[in-house]
Amino acid sequence: MSDAAKILLVDDEPGMLRYIRTLLEVDDHKVETASTGEEALERVQKGLQPDLVLLDLLMPGIDGLQTLEQLREMRPGVKVVMLSCVSDTRKVVQAIRLGAHDYLTKPFQKAELDAVIDQCLGINQQNYVGEVEELCDDVFFVAASPAMRKIRSQSALVANVDIPVLLLGESGTGKEVVARLIHKLSPRAHRTFLKVNCAAVPADLLESELFGYEAGAFTGATHPKPGKFELCNKGTILLDEIGEMPPLLQAKLLHVLQDQQFSRLGSRSVVKVDVRILAATNINIPEALANKRLREDLYYRLNAFTLQLPPLRERKEEIPILLKHFMSRMSEQYARSPLPLSPALLQACQEYLWPGNLRELSNFIKRYLVLGDEKLAVQELHPKTDGSGPRADVSPRNGSDPGGGLKSLARSAKDEAEAEAIAKALEETNWNRKQAAALLQISYKALLYKIRQYGIAQAKSHHKLSAGA
Repeated sequence: MSDAAKILLVDDEPGMLRYIRTLLEVDDHKVETASTGEEALERVQKGLQPDLVLLDLLMPGIDGLQTLEQLREMRPGVKVVMLSCVSDTRKVVQAIRLGAHDYLTKPFQKAELDAVIDQCLGINQQNYVGEVEELCDDVFFVAASPAMRKIRSQSALVANVDIPVLLLGESGTGKEVVARLIHKLSPRAHRTFLKVNCAAVPADLLESELFGYEAGAFTGATHPKPGKFELCNKGTILLDEIGEMPPLLQAKLLHVLQDQQFSRLGSRSVVKVDVRILAATNINIPEALANKRLREDLYYRLNAFTLQLPPLRERKEEIPILLKHFMSRMSEQYARSPLPLSPALLQACQEYLWPGNLRELSNFIKRYLVLGDEKLAVQELHPKTDGSGPRADVSPRNGSDPGGGLKSLARSAKDEAEAEAIAKALEETNWNRKQAAALLQISYKALLYKIRQYGIAQAKSHHKLSAGA
């Protein structure tokens, strides 16, 4: 049962007002009622300060959406739950955009009402501050900052509205994690979730990857093969790096969004599917639309609801939680004892700008765990700026530069740490470079480049690591 709260109930149906008021007063909530949006706004303007507003969506005069918008202007912190007897997706999405915390479809049971009140008022709800919400395997969500708590709340709301969602944010901010969160919280949670990286699949293969093909559709197509959309029927698909999809294929995707049907390559028959589409990108949307890299009609279809993920530098209160979780997970994964996270190391991590976001932080912890040298780890995180912002690149190590100052020393320390981590990974995998690349979470090509860049040789690597053992 909820703790008592002051609740403003707004509904134009007298019978519904009496019913909901009775449900609320059973738990000793203090209930104020209004039968129109105008009356509710007037009561608030005169000084009423409710903990929560239960607001009917469809009312004569000023409707629920207009009332919500004005309420949020008058009392920005007030929490509002929309009530509706019809499931109008467009209006629900608009209410979420205007700041509604939740919605209930009438008629509802007392248990449903209690759960929403508890969630909105923070009573008995799971506390995500300082905790990790496991989603699946190695995927987890942390909401220890106001920005990410808002993302978590909006994800929970939009999960139940079967519309496309566009996830925006810098590389490594956790767009795939939010997509998996939306899927987990949606009615499709027990169905398939699939991710397709549009940038990782060659353009000429992406169409067959998404939509499948029939035998004989092209050279080598000896058997028919279903695409990701068919495999994901009734489930959720994440189209990552949607801005890298070729324009002609974007047109076919638009058709799927509009009609939920398509044809395999080499086939004239139509395949009907029921798939929820989530899309993610880190591109500059206005620029991509202007240069026709992204179709405008596709963008507006995907943009039914947008979630903008903040970079890690804007949610630094989450860094200690993420560090501890990565350390715990990776020490178990690589059968090593977890290393301490000293105040000096935590401070260095808080001061660093993390241009690579969570992905860079994860790789940093992996290097620290492999090398076991806290001093070197702290040196690696010294701010690297050139007056225009954080540096995300690492220059090749071509010897020391005595005229380079601290900036050069910091780069050199990072290069040495990276070279040592690569050498150690190669030694641990007996110089199986594909396994080493997987261990370091970088591509095989990137590993080959760095081996050449740092001049790492097999005998040298073995000797160096043995001497330090």
